[in-house]
Amino acid sequence: MSDWLKFRGGRLPGNWLSEIPAPPPWRSFGAGIPPQPPSDLGSNDFWWRYEQKRGSAFQVLRKEIPRAVNAALYLRRPLLIEGRPGTGKSSLISAVAYELKMGPVLRWPISSRSTLRQGLYEYDALGLLNEQNTPPGERAGGPVVDIGNFVQLGPLGTALHNTSWPRALLIDEIDKSDLDLPNDLLNVFEDGSFPIPELARAQNRAPMVKTSWPCGPDGKPFKVQVNDGVVTSDQFPFVVMTSNGERDFPAPFLRRCIRLRMPDPEKEDLERIVETHLGPSRKAQAAQLIQTFLNNSSNLATDQLLNAVYVTLGGRGDDQRVIGDSEKADIEAMILKELS
Repeated sequence: MSDWLKFRGGRLPGNWLSEIPAPPPWRSFGAGIPPQPPSDLGSNDFWWRYEQKRGSAFQVLRKEIPRAVNAALYLRRPLLIEGRPGTGKSSLISAVAYELKMGPVLRWPISSRSTLRQGLYEYDALGLLNEQNTPPGERAGGPVVDIGNFVQLGPLGTALHNTSWPRALLIDEIDKSDLDLPNDLLNVFEDGSFPIPELARAQNRAPMVKTSWPCGPDGKPFKVQVNDGVVTSDQFPFVVMTSNGERDFPAPFLRRCIRLRMPDPEKEDLERIVETHLGPSRKAQAAQLIQTFLNNSSNLATDQLLNAVYVTLGGRGDDQRVIGDSEKADIEAMILKELS
């Protein structure tokens, strides 16, 4: 195994990110230094337990997967993952966050109505106005109105806020976005910073604002300080963008990404996936189901196979199903319906 692979897939969580060198000169953020582990990285399970369930079960099916992940980590570039539904595109980031102790994955699901502003921050102007019009003695936040209480960083904004240890961000199904969103992301990915005009105009030059993480390592609501109305990244986050191939992206956007095509699973891959989730006995019992899946795999997703195995054969250990052949066939046909 090459020493340059800090994420390998399948090894125990560790502070492997600290072994990644400083970014290249053209991608240098903050002081341009390698990631610096948080002081409680070794003692606080906040840094790995949130992604343990999904991350530890993820199967790295091809050697190009860890290579692409590590290239994105070294170059501080987003990873664009393409592939059919159910091939593990959105699960890969959980495996990376789990193995590299990056904390809970920030998730930004994309729709045709998604805008860059939503990913960066939200500003509650009406709430601020109501607070300002409330008598000082009756204000929930105290006599002084703090604009920081009315700003919340979005998933992308939270990922970009200055930190010594990179965060993990999933931008899911970016191919469903408005045509302008990929181009809107270019400057943010290049600069690693963005302004919040509402904070730049405020009297408080360093307010504390809420983030998209529900809590921090201490279990309390996670807040960060924004200086002079600008969020600046010291460590570029590990960004994964997924696409089902429903549209093409502009060349300038693709040029700034590391691209990975998630492979369709083969028979041995499916057997290993079933064994990992449901145990070795289910792998042997599911041989016929796996073959049925493979016969029409271009129109099915891997999680459909797992669902069919679980319902018709049972889960781990003594969880057994007593189902007649006719009923079993009906259930399999119901779950393994084609996606197109």
